[in-house]
Amino acid sequence: MGKRVLLCAEWYAPSVGGVQKVVRELGEGLVRRGHDVTVATTSIDGRPGTLPGGVAVRGFDVSGNLVEGIRGDAEAYRRFVLDGGFDAMLVYAAQQWTFDALWPIHDRIRARKVHVPCGYSCLYEPGYNEYYRRMPEVLREFDHLVFNATDYRDIQFARENGLERFSVLPNGASEREFAVSPVPDLRQRLGIAPEAFVLLSVGSPPFAKGHAEVAQAYARASFPFPTCLVLDGRYERRYHPPAQNRRDRVRLHLRGVLKRILLGRENPAQQLLLACQSIRRQRGKQVVFTDLPREEMVAAFFAADLFVFASRVEYSPLVLFEAAAAGLPFLTVPAGNADEIAKWTGAGEIVPAERDRVGNTRVSVDVLSRAMAGLATDRERLETLGRQGRETWRRNYTWETIVGRYEEILCPADPGRH
Repeated sequence: MGKRVLLCAEWYAPSVGGVQKVVRELGEGLVRRGHDVTVATTSIDGRPGTLPGGVAVRGFDVSGNLVEGIRGDAEAYRRFVLDGGFDAMLVYAAQQWTFDALWPIHDRIRARKVHVPCGYSCLYEPGYNEYYRRMPEVLREFDHLVFNATDYRDIQFARENGLERFSVLPNGASEREFAVSPVPDLRQRLGIAPEAFVLLSVGSPPFAKGHAEVAQAYARASFPFPTCLVLDGRYERRYHPPAQNRRDRVRLHLRGVLKRILLGRENPAQQLLLACQSIRRQRGKQVVFTDLPREEMVAAFFAADLFVFASRVEYSPLVLFEAAAAGLPFLTVPAGNADEIAKWTGAGEIVPAERDRVGNTRVSVDVLSRAMAGLATDRERLETLGRQGRETWRRNYTWETIVGRYEEILCPADPGRH
């Protein structure tokens, strides 16, 4: 018999991002398995109450977190959780309001409570010291925790604090999206020569996802054949839907600018511009900037020859699973659990990189450049990685398989088993 399941996440469709994608796959997968699923999330003007796929959505005009301050009607959200009659709930990610606003009412929630911490990106930030001092007692209120990596800061935190009720579940890629390429002529539509070797990098915000480093490395690399670098990301649009009010957008922008000034960080936009100028002066090289809709984004994975990822901050990057699903070899820095994903899928190779004082990945452009050129010219290795990734994804990393494992945790036949 189906259960009433509540999924809580700061953002949800039509907002675009990794969290949104995972929660949507979980929600729609649970609906297909006969459950009644609702998502509690940030309000977006014009979004219907039920989306295609059968997931009901309840939006709240709330933003922030406990460290920065929770703004809006958080009490309405708490009442909804307490009075909704849910059998189980999953809260996706810490450090955001759908998780933090529940701290005062955990002992009153009757639903089975599951939490996916999603990496603890601010664990080493001094401003979050008190937040993480209190975190162990909050986590003990949950019936079960789910981590996406076997060795990362969030699961290490749980182990260090004696937490034992948890599982490790990987992310994945959709079997409905990656069965075949949905747009066979994508290269032609992007103006890429048929004979060009295509390197692809995907991520938003693009500078946090390493686009400047990838472009710099590509500019320095030497290839014995025509090549094209495709950089896909939201360079001009806001990263969140219109529901985020102007005051919040200005505050977040100014905070980011101030942080870059205080830490003396380089200007990645300027670095990207200079790299592109260098690329355009080199014969046989091309760079294409895109912000593709989802169907064409999936097609880009099939159209490319090598996926290159130099992200500075990650947890369990979906794009690596999606590359594997498309049979696309990947070359990645060890951000998040990328090295583990490379081992799990057999689809990629790791470029060594250091971490800064807050745990962000910093790769040497020269090291990345040599790795790109080396792997791009090893066609036999590329073929092996692509084949292994596609086969392993089909066996272990489809969302249908992964949703089944989440269902066992959210709605166990024997609740004491987990």
